[in-house]
Amino acid sequence: MNRRKFLIILSLLVICLGAIGVIAEDLIIESKTQGFNEQDSKIKFDGDVKVKYGDINLVGDRADVSVKNSKLHTATFYDKPYAYEVKNNKKREVKANILKFSLLNKVIKAEGDTQTIITEGKTPVAVINADEQEYDVRTNLMTARGSVAIKYKDLNAYSDKAIIHTDNHGDLKRIELIGRARVDQSKHHATAHHFIYESAKEEVTAMGDAVTSTILDNGKEFVLKANYQQYNRKQGIFIGNGNVRAWYDTYYAKGPKVVCYPDKVTNKPQDIFMIGRSTIKENEKEITADKIKMTIEPKNFTAEGNVRTVIHQAGVSNEKAGF
Repeated sequence: MNRRKFLIILSLLVICLGAIGVIAEDLIIESKTQGFNEQDSKIKFDGDVKVKYGDINLVGDRADVSVKNSKLHTATFYDKPYAYEVKNNKKREVKANILKFSLLNKVIKAEGDTQTIITEGKTPVAVINADEQEYDVRTNLMTARGSVAIKYKDLNAYSDKAIIHTDNHGDLKRIELIGRARVDQSKHHATAHHFIYESAKEEVTAMGDAVTSTILDNGKEFVLKANYQQYNRKQGIFIGNGNVRAWYDTYYAKGPKVVCYPDKVTNKPQDIFMIGRSTIKENEKEITADKIKMTIEPKNFTAEGNVRTVIHQAGVSNEKAGF
């Protein structure tokens, strides 16, 4: 029979492309052959398998649904299946060598060369590649593991693991990068053990040996290393806490906390405040104070509170070499 309806599989297709509201619609499966194998308790679909549920489509060469204790258990699609949804000018698609779906807990697992693509109009806005990806329709949660690479608009991210939260419309809410994480964006580069990006706040948090490198408009590099860093893109404010070290041009500074404020007109980094007992070095000079302010343009610094200055006659070694 070339056309049969299996309503119990609709959750699989929903999860493949991100959660959407579950409504009462027929799910249609078309294939060259369909049948039930009693020996291995599987419903099998072979040859040009096409599945449609609402706006969602899935195409593959073959699929089966396992049956355990008279209950449908796991649906598996083989031979590099392809699932996609087109809705409100947005296309979401998933590719993998194999797609497995647990009908019990409503989770699908994509295995082998997995890729998720989100396109608005004709422009891809997000591409996620990983060894495997897992989707939970009930929590709108996606987890990617193994050689994770994410391209989101003008941002590229890499990690061992990624956790991606979306809303009921599939729009991004939060991205977490865990393990050997790296983020590249134009002239900005950062590494850390754990990144969190909050879409609504436009805020990035980096934890664990966080290092940020920025090439400023004047062509000079500003490097900041700290245990914890947070950047709010809307406000342009950058915060670093814990064993803070900063390098800019001939400056090297260290202290417990740093706060960077942007220029009010250009919104570029301008004023850098080292807070708490901090030290700044430039050539032979080493100045320690309760608060130090560095300015990008024009380049200068001021120190306040119990200021102590040391002039090293032999010069100061470049500590950045050990960075």
